[in-house]
Amino acid sequence: MNEEILVNVTPRESRAALLDGGVLQEVYIERSSRRGLVSNIYKGKVCRVLPGMQAAFVEIGMQRTAFLHVSDMAQAVAEGNDLEDVPPGNIDDLVSQGNEILVQVVKDPLGTKGARLTTYITLPSRFMVFMPKGSGVGVSTRIEDPEERQRLRELVEGFLQEGQRGGFIVRTAAEGVGFEALRADMQFLQKLWDVISERAMKTPVGKLVHADLELPLRILRDVTGQNVTRVQVDSEEVYEKMREFARMFLPEMLPKIERYSGRRPIFDLYGVEDELQKALERKVPLKSGGYLIIDQTEAMTTIDVNTGAYVGHRNLEETIFKTNLEAAVTIARQLRLRNLGGIIILDFIDMLAEEHRSHVLAALQRSLESDNAHSKICEVSSLGLVEMTRKRTRESLENMLCEACPTCEGRGRIKTPESVCHEIFREIIRHTRQFDYQKLLVLAHPEVIETLLDDESASVAELESLTGHPIRLQAEGMYNQEQFDVVPL
Repeated sequence: MNEEILVNVTPRESRAALLDGGVLQEVYIERSSRRGLVSNIYKGKVCRVLPGMQAAFVEIGMQRTAFLHVSDMAQAVAEGNDLEDVPPGNIDDLVSQGNEILVQVVKDPLGTKGARLTTYITLPSRFMVFMPKGSGVGVSTRIEDPEERQRLRELVEGFLQEGQRGGFIVRTAAEGVGFEALRADMQFLQKLWDVISERAMKTPVGKLVHADLELPLRILRDVTGQNVTRVQVDSEEVYEKMREFARMFLPEMLPKIERYSGRRPIFDLYGVEDELQKALERKVPLKSGGYLIIDQTEAMTTIDVNTGAYVGHRNLEETIFKTNLEAAVTIARQLRLRNLGGIIILDFIDMLAEEHRSHVLAALQRSLESDNAHSKICEVSSLGLVEMTRKRTRESLENMLCEACPTCEGRGRIKTPESVCHEIFREIIRHTRQFDYQKLLVLAHPEVIETLLDDESASVAELESLTGHPIRLQAEGMYNQEQFDVVPL
């Protein structure tokens, strides 16, 4: 793998793109008007407890109250608070309305939902994740070598035996790292927690206690690894910040950070802008001639696979199998690029051979291994669908960059001019029965007026005869196709 990171900075927006072999895999966007909240720590106030949902709503100073489920707080609150006798999952025994509580955001607000919170605070660094209220040592499952896992566990446990508190999770980036680097990380995290704890005591309710790093530095901490060969930044100020951060915490990354000073925008040079535009479209072409149709809704995301222009060379089953194999790899990339999460339904083309179905699922699983977001894939259902989930912590690319169309209000469809004409006819009849008037003025979109004057002219004449009053038509260029007014004069 040959990964490269591009960082593009403008006055109120930062963007980072992860390329693998020159192909865009992921994009991160952060705007000053709507910075991500994940990992931020707040001093909240419980404003409502819902025993029926085993959850509480917490005020953290956002537009919408945040959501705290008992599964995200029982273990953390019980830690060190003499609550051994509290039945697990009883929200009433853990918090009450008006309680002040230190919480961390685990999911950004999505749509109409507020942020998701936890009281189980975690603080990440380059090699470790510190859990102030936890205990023990965990090792990332992506470190597969049993001997390396054991070595890392023993090193961290040795540090904890020195009287240090809390628990640690060893991140994938720690593979092959020596004791001194791990020890420095652990000491830094515990000092950081001491500062946060002291600051929390002085912070007013509903205010931010600790903010996570800004996007360019967060990318260095979380995304860079052994596979990253170069990080290019197009801002002198951010370039200096990233180098200073790397000098302190990631010395091995320092020589890889470069200042991009070309005249052509860095995202244009690598084709990232074009890929971002394509990632907002429903249809995704496959190299073979097939294509995907991706539909994102509130409840789930559906992805349909079609052979399109691909006719194959041998037989139908082989054609379908090759299309599905290519689609599996493309789907994995699109999930990362579009940051799609939650429930995802994949409608592969029906395959008769069990061996082919297994190969396609295996290809999908392999393609998702490099994805940082955890996903779970189920077997092919009786309807021939593949159900999967992908962890969602931030808004999708579409929700970040787009809003619902003001004309169709997100339906993706608008009424035809003919349908609007018939609505106008019904409205005219309604006016005839309710009002006295000399004539009617119909205001509508130009295409609707053209339909009334052309295909529906006989219907208009019939209505004039029926009502006994003339009907005047007027085109309004500012109206959308579904909008009209019938005005009695």
